[in-house]
Amino acid sequence: MQPVSAAQAGLTVVLAIVSAVGFLLLRCQGKGRPFGPGGRRLAILITVLTGSMSAGVALLSGMLLNQYLATVLGAIAPSGLWLSQMRAKEDERRSLGREAATFWLVSLLSRLDQAMAEDQRVWCEKRVDDSWNVYELSLAAHRYHERIAERLTPDERRRERVHARLDAIERRLDVAALVEDGGTRAKVVTALNGSRHTRMARYERYLNDLTRLHGVLRHDAESDLMRLLASAYRAGYRSLPPYAPPTPARENGLGAVRRAR
Repeated sequence: MQPVSAAQAGLTVVLAIVSAVGFLLLRCQGKGRPFGPGGRRLAILITVLTGSMSAGVALLSGMLLNQYLATVLGAIAPSGLWLSQMRAKEDERRSLGREAATFWLVSLLSRLDQAMAEDQRVWCEKRVDDSWNVYELSLAAHRYHERIAERLTPDERRRERVHARLDAIERRLDVAALVEDGGTRAKVVTALNGSRHTRMARYERYLNDLTRLHGVLRHDAESDLMRLLASAYRAGYRSLPPYAPPTPARENGLGAVRRAR
């Protein structure tokens, strides 16, 4: 058994924690920010625990085999934990031993996912103002779509369905604007049937109460806008500035706003 020096042990621990951070970032890629405001403490706890455990195992192996091997094992050992979790998601026949050994990691990662989702929700909500009218909401959707589409790759745009989301927002706000302008029930029915995004039983239920229909359409348009913004957040475009509508937008109709664009 070969003794491991304090310097060697320290280096092994540092490399293990750095490796754990890297694999955590890799695991959360496309999901959110593990070190964001809500998940920072959990992310630090996860990386310290996984790094320390991996370093401990590596140092024990190094004492039995070779002290330099301990450093190498410390750097690569955290990957085993992450890869085992990825395989566990695909393997339906999970062993009881594996479940027991990684329960703490699964629990912490689940809480981290929830924290990242909350950070994403807060970020998106800061870019959607409840006081906007349907015209301002339409302008905001177009501005965000334009900037997001420029930053995302073609594959990301296709995967996140950014163009389809903008189309859904437009079609719903078109009908909402028609209701605001006092359109008759017959016109509203025709408008609803004009797009697959509005040709839904969900909206037909409110045809006898156009005020409620207006609220449902606006709510669904805002939800799609939040999903559009979420695609930017997941892609790392978190510097996207909140939209500030021009003052005339509060006075002009939707048609006038679109002509101005």
